[in-house]
Amino acid sequence: MGRWYPVVVALLATSLVVSNIIAVRLIAIRVSDAIELTLPAAIVLFPIAYIVGDVLTEVYGYPAARRGIWIAFGCNLLAVVAIWLAGILPPASFWTAGVYENPEQADQAYRAILGFTPRLLVASFLAYLVGEFLNSFVLAKMKVRTEGRYLWMRTIASTIVGQGADSLIFITVAFYGILPTSALMTAVVTQWLVKSAYEALATPLTYWVVNSLKRSEGIDVYDRDTNFRPVRL
Repeated sequence: MGRWYPVVVALLATSLVVSNIIAVRLIAIRVSDAIELTLPAAIVLFPIAYIVGDVLTEVYGYPAARRGIWIAFGCNLLAVVAIWLAGILPPASFWTAGVYENPEQADQAYRAILGFTPRLLVASFLAYLVGEFLNSFVLAKMKVRTEGRYLWMRTIASTIVGQGADSLIFITVAFYGILPTSALMTAVVTQWLVKSAYEALATPLTYWVVNSLKRSEGIDVYDRDTNFRPVRL
């Protein structure tokens, strides 16, 4: 598989887990005096998961990327279960996290930041799996069609498809019925464009990582006869 493969998968899993933890915080990015974008803080890290997915597919092939996607999903699920279990256990009588006046306030703060609602979890899990697999599938197919050329075009195109599906599924499942349709569509398009732009700006880094790994590992996989099912035992 390659000596660097575990490192790349570890980066994918870490990006996903940390992104889901910090996503609860909303940040404001001022584009102009009249335009201010409101985005989850995960925007600073989550696109890296797609960049890493590109690297996995481009260097090691779709089957290896599929394995990495499921490993990262398992790591994220473990983190979610651990955080949930920690949240339902009673806090110590003296625990205030060094900030709050009593354990009840500290416990409420913990739940507010790290608590996951079932709806948000379903939205996050579905969006990640569909988006990552589409991203990997498009990149692998385009690599064969272009005979390995135009990496920049393939990474950007696959991200547009994958991030588009990710943003649409997450925003719709998480907030349908809560936000008006116009606000939903605005949120979907905004996240889609920002994440895609992130990928485009990171293209030089992607080129460097991909070329370095291909030289170091001595492999460059083409998925000509690959089974592209997301689940294969």
